[in-house]
Amino acid sequence: MQLNFPALPEELTSADQKIIEYISSHTDVFLFMTIGQLSSCLGLSDATVSRFARHVGCKDFKQLKQVVIQQSTRHEPVKKIAAPLMQEAEFTLQNWLLRQQHCLQKTLEQLDTSEFNRAIKSILEAKCIFIYAKNASSSLGQLLFFRLRRLGLSVVLLPSSGAEVLEGLAKAGAGDLVILFNITKVSREGHMILKYQKIASYHTMAFTSRLYVPDKQKADMHLYIYQGEEKEYRSMSAPIAVVDGLVLALSERMGVDCGNINKSLTPDMTPKYYMI
Repeated sequence: MQLNFPALPEELTSADQKIIEYISSHTDVFLFMTIGQLSSCLGLSDATVSRFARHVGCKDFKQLKQVVIQQSTRHEPVKKIAAPLMQEAEFTLQNWLLRQQHCLQKTLEQLDTSEFNRAIKSILEAKCIFIYAKNASSSLGQLLFFRLRRLGLSVVLLPSSGAEVLEGLAKAGAGDLVILFNITKVSREGHMILKYQKIASYHTMAFTSRLYVPDKQKADMHLYIYQGEEKEYRSMSAPIAVVDGLVLALSERMGVDCGNINKSLTPDMTPKYYMI
């Protein structure tokens, strides 16, 4: 977006130009950044960012944000979310919940409805569903594993590392679906799963927070989720919301009462095999 500042020097330094370009092209992200996060992101010092704020007629970094937020008309919710966050630097539950609202909003903005529908169709048509998740994403994998089992689908939760991953994956073949939680990056095991796909002919679907995925790391389908910026605490609000949304969409297609999904498994709904 084109920004107007209270004052603008006739000649801008290279650092000034770099900051203006970033704020203009990443306005929504900038509004949630601290001065340290912005300087680190641009490879500048905190003092340089502070000087920039004064160069453009602002008292300090906080006032610079206020100037930007007043002009941020592209997404009205951003104003409502960012304003309270700017009032205090220390943690409050209110600010944290507002950040989760921001994560959900960013996820919604990048929602690809056709890709989401493809994911639903692939799960419903799969002979067996294999789930791979590692580290912090393990909780997401287990949540999806439980929900899909509750729907009566044949599902396997693969081990997170080691040779056991390949041992479990050896059962996957044509007509099966492997779901990966490659949220911030593709792990070594994730690379193996994607590479083995060419041999076993199964389909793949990945949850990711990256808008650009290199060809060698691409799955057949991608569901985007926003967790915050690179050096921030990685929120699970958006990933859980997308997982639950996927399950609810599946239950609707299958004619299953979504109120029963949380209940314990009944014997006749136990899958043929699964791994933990």
